[in-house]
Amino acid sequence: MFKPNYLILKLISSDFFLYAGWGLISPVFAIFMTEQIKGGTLETVGLAVALYWIVKSTLQPFFAHHMDKVKGEKDDLSYLKKGMIITTAIPLLYIFAFNVWHVFLLEIFRGVGMAMVVPAWFGMFTRHIDRNWEAYTWSLQSTALGYAFGVAAVLGGVMAAFIGFRAIFFLVFLLNAFSTLLLYYIREDSIIAPEDVD
Repeated sequence: MFKPNYLILKLISSDFFLYAGWGLISPVFAIFMTEQIKGGTLETVGLAVALYWIVKSTLQPFFAHHMDKVKGEKDDLSYLKKGMIITTAIPLLYIFAFNVWHVFLLEIFRGVGMAMVVPAWFGMFTRHIDRNWEAYTWSLQSTALGYAFGVAAVLGGVMAAFIGFRAIFFLVFLLNAFSTLLLYYIREDSIIAPEDVD
């Protein structure tokens, strides 16, 4: 019976809570922008989403290039933790957002954080994936994210109606904080040391 290795399980678990958190707010983000944010319109929703993706997509090749140049995985794990700290702070700051420019700024910083997280996560996952179980291991990752997004989408819509957006953002913060905390329990001996790289 296949059992994913220690680091793969930690990475999947961390990702599950990260995306479960953001999954709570993603289905109702447009409503939050247009009803709770001064100057918020459907156009500004699109711009906020675009800012996140453009910043993330522009920066992540530069972070990834640096990770690949440095031997070992200590730098990858460091980027992953730092990016997660930035990403975790964003939903907490959303509680105090009232103007469109607050949202734009937060989405830019979220883009920076995720530009560190994504290449670091994928690099470590790729190097530690179990040989001959690649498809199955990736399916576990995809399944975990599918459940995280699916359940969170339903809960997010219901919770927005009953407890409000700012309470949801606090819950997103808690889930992201737990996701980040899991990374700090990754054992030193489970990552690739510089001297182990050819």
